[in-house]
Amino acid sequence: MPRLKIDELLEELRARIDTVRGTRDRVHGLLEAVLSVGRELDLEQVLHSIVESAAALVDAEYAALGVIGPDGRSLSAFHTIGVTERQIAEIGHYPQGHGILGEVIRHPRPLRLEKISQHPASYGFPPHHPPMNSFLGVPIRIRDQVFGNLYLTEKRGGLEFDEEDEAVLSTLAVAAGVAIENARLYEDVRLRERRLLANERRLLANAEITYSLMAGSERTDALRLIAERAREFMRSALAAVAMPLADGRSLTVEIAVGLDAEAHSGLVLPLSGTLMGLAFSAAAPVASDDVQRDARISPEPVRFQGLGPALAVPIGTGEGDVRGVVLVAREAERSGFSEKETEMLQGFAAQAAIAMELAERRKDAEQIAVLQDRDRIARDLHDLAIQRIFATGMTLQSAGRLIEHPEAAERVLRAVDDLDETIKIIRSAIFGLRVRPAGAADGLRARVVRTVDEESPVLRFTPSVRMEGLVDTDVPREIADQVVAVLSEALANIARHAHADRAQVVLTVDGHELTLTVSDNGVGLPSAGRRSGLLNMAERAEQLGGHLDLSGPDDSGATLRWRVPLPTT
Repeated sequence: MPRLKIDELLEELRARIDTVRGTRDRVHGLLEAVLSVGRELDLEQVLHSIVESAAALVDAEYAALGVIGPDGRSLSAFHTIGVTERQIAEIGHYPQGHGILGEVIRHPRPLRLEKISQHPASYGFPPHHPPMNSFLGVPIRIRDQVFGNLYLTEKRGGLEFDEEDEAVLSTLAVAAGVAIENARLYEDVRLRERRLLANERRLLANAEITYSLMAGSERTDALRLIAERAREFMRSALAAVAMPLADGRSLTVEIAVGLDAEAHSGLVLPLSGTLMGLAFSAAAPVASDDVQRDARISPEPVRFQGLGPALAVPIGTGEGDVRGVVLVAREAERSGFSEKETEMLQGFAAQAAIAMELAERRKDAEQIAVLQDRDRIARDLHDLAIQRIFATGMTLQSAGRLIEHPEAAERVLRAVDDLDETIKIIRSAIFGLRVRPAGAADGLRARVVRTVDEESPVLRFTPSVRMEGLVDTDVPREIADQVVAVLSEALANIARHAHADRAQVVLTVDGHELTLTVSDNGVGLPSAGRRSGLLNMAERAEQLGGHLDLSGPDDSGATLRWRVPLPTT
């Protein structure tokens, strides 16, 4: 009997020692989990670490952390372990916060169940969901606000979750709340740093643009600088700057930098039906979450392959003072533009508009100074030079009557005539000096757009237009007239014979040659029939030393390419 009692006491002592060891190991595990969770600063990493630590502490096969959405009634995110990627794909969308999960959301306190199916709030699992029985749910609080819930199911060995599991998990939830708040604060600091850096870059870009414009840089160089700097500080894949045409109904993309920039440069966009046109008309930012699926961007969204969110902002300080539009677009997989980023681009565009205004005022002042100098020269010529020449002529004419030698008298009279002719030349020069430069006539760019607009009702659709190079500067008037005539004839031919529903007009000027390309997706060129219009276009090209090329004699459309050389300066 005494020996039996000693054995029982030893067994009880051994059991108590095992319990103490188990408690010690669990406390060590909890401390390690708290340290592991608190070590991370990235929010996503923190959430993943919390789920892993929770599953390890209570020996659960499945664990998840559900983030409660802004409405306070559903889950906005769901982080899980134990379920494979394939199972997640088969199950479908992550839980929204119904059933047992919603019970913990509605009543933010620990919930422990032997069998999930026995709870009144349970209504089963979706197809392909692994079987789950035991359950333990604990809320995660940040100060007085519930951030989300920890969900643990299927304690290994077929056991149930006990009070000790609940206590350990509740302790971990407190540490998780602190770690999540630290991660949020760290993310806020990083976001502020990025914004400060971006704002510094914006200010430097504005200063660079202002200096460039005030130093007398060309307009094209200034627009390119605006596009490049906007792309840099907005961290975008593409940036483009569009300016209004003379007709006031269209924009032309004068500069594009970044991804597939050559496909955007020179595009002519209507004010209605395009993202940049809407921003120009409304004098306000216009954003798109998916540039490839947004019909407002361009009649041919294929140009935006690989791009996602986009933002168009007017270059100006308010309605009625819009000088153009700057557009930025990011890669498809990246997030859209925030409100702060939109404000930043607006400020940049407004400062760029002010710099452009100052540069124009400076040029106007220089022009006025030139004109005033011309007036002074003209006044001096009229009041001094002409009067002296006229007086000299009168003197010679009077002296000629006193000269008896016939040949000498004749020479004096010729000198008087020469002086009269000189006076006429000077007066003509004075007239030229005093004539103010009239408003520039319509350039070729505006005439091409107007021609396309005029032919659109007959075509029953509007062709896309793109122009590249110094179209208004390098093309003489006589060649511009021929271009407009050829374009009008080409579009009329499409309307009469092609049966097309899409056409494209591309005008390219490279300094040595002008190329007009008109293509459609119609029935192609007929094998026979009248070709008087094509002959006329060919003759116009030959008269200017160029030629006409035709392609597409099938049912996939036709392409007309009209090339002429440009005069060298």
